[in-house]
Amino acid sequence: MSTEHHTSAEEVAQLANPSAPADAIPAVDPRLLVREQGLSGYLSEFGRKMRAGDLGSVPVVIGLIVICGIFQGLNANFLSPENLTNIAITMVATGMMAVGIIFVLLLGEIDLSVGSVSGVSGALFAVMAVTHGVNQWVAILAAVAAGALIGAIHGFFFARIGAPAFAVTLSGLLFWSGAMLQILGSNGTINIDPDGPVGQLTTYFFTDVAAGYGLAAVAVVGYFLASFFDNRRREAAGIPSRPVSEIALRTGLLALFTFGPAAVFNQYKGLPLAVVLFVLVLVGTDFILRRTSFGRSIFALGGSVEASRRAGINVTGIRITVFAIAGTFAAIGGLFWASKIAAANQSAGAGDLLMNVIAAAVIGGTSLFGGRGRTWNALLGVMVITSIQYGLALQGIATPIQYMITGAVLLATVVIDSVTRKTQKTAGRA
Repeated sequence: MSTEHHTSAEEVAQLANPSAPADAIPAVDPRLLVREQGLSGYLSEFGRKMRAGDLGSVPVVIGLIVICGIFQGLNANFLSPENLTNIAITMVATGMMAVGIIFVLLLGEIDLSVGSVSGVSGALFAVMAVTHGVNQWVAILAAVAAGALIGAIHGFFFARIGAPAFAVTLSGLLFWSGAMLQILGSNGTINIDPDGPVGQLTTYFFTDVAAGYGLAAVAVVGYFLASFFDNRRREAAGIPSRPVSEIALRTGLLALFTFGPAAVFNQYKGLPLAVVLFVLVLVGTDFILRRTSFGRSIFALGGSVEASRRAGINVTGIRITVFAIAGTFAAIGGLFWASKIAAANQSAGAGDLLMNVIAAAVIGGTSLFGGRGRTWNALLGVMVITSIQYGLALQGIATPIQYMITGAVLLATVVIDSVTRKTQKTAGRA
């Protein structure tokens, strides 16, 4: 009867360095040790990160809980299924744009043009689909492609010509705002078909309760199976893996955060299409950033441009692509805004939109200094901003006060980010 043998970490280290003493302690990635220790290892690592100033998303989660508690205490309708559904739908447009801006922030750069790019993309769709009768799906593709092209143009001037991203995108903000007004013409407003594909982005609901619960079940089961088989592969390779108890705990938490919202949505009109699309975008972009060489190159550039260049990374190509991605998601966000108001008008992309997009990314946990963040930060950040806006609106607070409060929250987040970096430098982790 044969027994299967798994190469241990010590054996791997000995094979890699035969001259090392057999009893030498091998160098092991500390992240693997944490995983091997299970829940206790993660708790110990969490405590160490807190002491080192690596707060992650903890402040924004606590802040979101406090915000919900305060507004629910002031108005019992804040956590009603109808209000929560409206918050979820409204936040998607800003959230989509925040996903794109996160890619730029990871480089340590900024894009000030996303608001005007969203406006010009919405206007382009409306003119093509309504004024000229172009097939709406073709108009959608053209609008999104225009956003990508605009972003690539900005990236070219930044990456190839060497102009500062701040100056390039500030110029883009002005230029594309003018282009939007020119496209809309003297009328200034073009109403879109509420029953068309763009019109239904924010108005369509999966009314069958099985849709919400089914999607939640697919997410939970899919996560469990992916984690389980990943563990099997790691065990076969002799790499430390998560204990089954940890996988079960993570799956349980995911079930809470998927079946809970599904239950809330089903108490109103059902699962909103906008939320489904947003979640799919978050999952896809998170995979790109964490599981592909392109994503790792973005993080590397955010850490050190010179080191990335010496490592063989195509700095120019990555930068242009990242700005094209930001333009793409700005265009998608513009279509969601057009759906929300059932029109493309001259106010699109103006007002506090740019501030909210950047604030959503930063409040969610993406660093302004580059190299740290995830696209899921867009979800957390936009939840905070939209919750504040809806909570203040329920209290009848004027718009100027809403601006002031949102600005104060953004300033607090930036201060926390700066203090965190200083603490990490002191702890030798920056």
